[in-house]
Amino acid sequence: METKQTVNGVDLQALNETIEAVRGDRALGKVSFAVNGEWQGGFRVNSQTGGLTQAGQVDNSRLGKFTMSSDEPAPLLGTDTAVSPAEYVLQALAGCYTVTLAANAASRGIELESYKLELEADFDLASFLGVAPEEAPGAREIRVKVDLSAPGATREELQDLVDTVQKRSPIRDTLVRPVDVVTTLA
Repeated sequence: METKQTVNGVDLQALNETIEAVRGDRALGKVSFAVNGEWQGGFRVNSQTGGLTQAGQVDNSRLGKFTMSSDEPAPLLGTDTAVSPAEYVLQALAGCYTVTLAANAASRGIELESYKLELEADFDLASFLGVAPEEAPGAREIRVKVDLSAPGATREELQDLVDTVQKRSPIRDTLVRPVDVVTTLA
């Protein structure tokens, strides 16, 4: 019986098969995620996952499978009943860093003992509030501190891994370059 080889919880055979499949048919790498949200009053919205589209094929198995809610903290006039949208941005980056780091560490044979992230984002609400509409309302800076323990890896190997994560993380890339966001009224 063949034993599945995993490193850091990543199935290496499945990872390599996925890489080869996308190398052979780039359409397989084209993925669209969807979320459907509904306002709950005040600053709160409840959202559910939508269908996942890969290579033009819709997989509705995730439709409504997960629910997310967001609100603002009380000092920002919310009711503090859920995670803030800014915290979701940081969570999205943390999640993507984790996927990217675990996959790349596994493919390099680096066994992680522990992995922790600390993320912070700075905002100036003046533009959002209309006080300084000429200024960009988005984050001024996002800081990510990565704490890795991998006894079999050198500090240089871990730094190279973190550098690779910064180059390959789709969410980081989305945050650091201009992306068209098309908003329409239904």
